[in-house]
This record gives sequence, structure tokens and C-alpha cells, in this order.
Amino acid sequence: MLLHGGIFGATIEMARLIDSLSRTNQIIAVSTRGHGRSEIGTEPMTYEQRAKDVYSVVKEATTKKVIMLGFSDGAFTGFKYAVTYPETIKKFIAVGATELYPGMRTFQFSKEAAFNADREYFEQQLALMSEPNRWEAFATGLMKFYSGLTVDSALFSKIQCPVLLIAGDRDDGCPVQNVINTYKMIPNCRLGIVPNGPHSVIQTHFDVVWEMVEPFIRSN
Repeated sequence: MLLHGGIFGATIEMARLIDSLSRTNQIIAVSTRGHGRSEIGTEPMTYEQRAKDVYSVVKEATTKKVIMLGFSDGAFTGFKYAVTYPETIKKFIAVGATELYPGMRTFQFSKEAAFNADREYFEQQLALMSEPNRWEAFATGLMKFYSGLTVDSALFSKIQCPVLLIAGDRDDGCPVQNVINTYKMIPNCRLGIVPNGPHSVIQTHFDVVWEMVEPFIRSN
């Protein structure tokens, strides 16, 4: 199962993962709330809500335990999902997400920044959204949500399934020390740090990431 989020996330990285994984796996690809065609909704954003959104998809799509891969916002959602619905998840691969505390990071999701990051992708995303006129309000809500979110040992220590934690060593949002701290907080965790890798490490270093992901999925 693939969880994709991140206001500026790229579709290329998910496409390559889907193509590679679909050779031997059933794929359930989910854009988190407000991304792709997923609705924004009207309720205030909560961590529990994001995990519940994913659970609603899982229970409709399969009765088997899933192997989940989450990137960025999708990885943060996956951490909460793994703790809230442990009976439904077999393994979890988290890319580009680590411990988080209020004041640790500055989240900026302006439309100008989105266009500067990847104009073509952002225009595609607006075309997909059911309510593109609400994008800025959604982005403001997402900034507020993440700016006040705590993801620490209280959550990580409760994750029961095996976890593969991957990050690039040049990911500005996930400094290497934070990656290592997170790795130490998760009971059954493997760590993969990609040299010269940015936040979008799945796209820029796909072959390296795949060499970590594929054996982890196959392992008992």
C-alpha cells in the first residue's frame, strides 16, 4: 500500500514504485486528504483523522494485512496508522519523516512556493482537486496541523510491526540526527540513509531506495 502526501510531492517517484511493486503485489495507492482527488473535508485536521482515512480505504480494499509505504506526509500518517490499527499492517516503510515537535520545523506551503518548486506538477494537482479554490485554506490548515504536531517516543515505542526508515542525508526537513533518533525509538526498525539524497530521495535515488525496499518486503 502506498501513501502519498506532501504539498509539493512528485508523481514520478510513486509511478516508479507502483510499476516495480505491481509485478508481485496488489497495489493500493492512496493520496492523503487534500491531495490528488482525495477530498479536503470540513472538519479540523487531526492525526487520528488521517489514520482513520487510510483505514477506511484498507478495510474496503482487502481483508489481508498490508505492507505500507508512506512518503513525507504519507509517512507521518503511516506512523499513526501502525499504532492505531496494528492488526491490519504487516510492515511499514517510512520515507522522509522523523520525530517532530512544535517549533522544530517551519512549514511553508504557499502557492508561490508550490509553483516555484514544480509548476507543471502543481497545475496538475489543482486540476485533479475537487475544490481547487480551497487549496490555500487547506494548505494553511496543514501548516497549522504540522506546526503543532508531536511525533515522539510515546508513539514510536508502540509500533509493533517491522519498520524500514529511509531518508536522504541532505533532507532539510529530516536531519540525519533526527533520523537516527527516530530509528532508536522504534522497537523493530531498520535504517537506510541515502548519501547525497534530498527529501524527494525516491525520485532522485530510486535504484538505491529500491535496493532497500525490495528485500525488506521479501523478508520474513
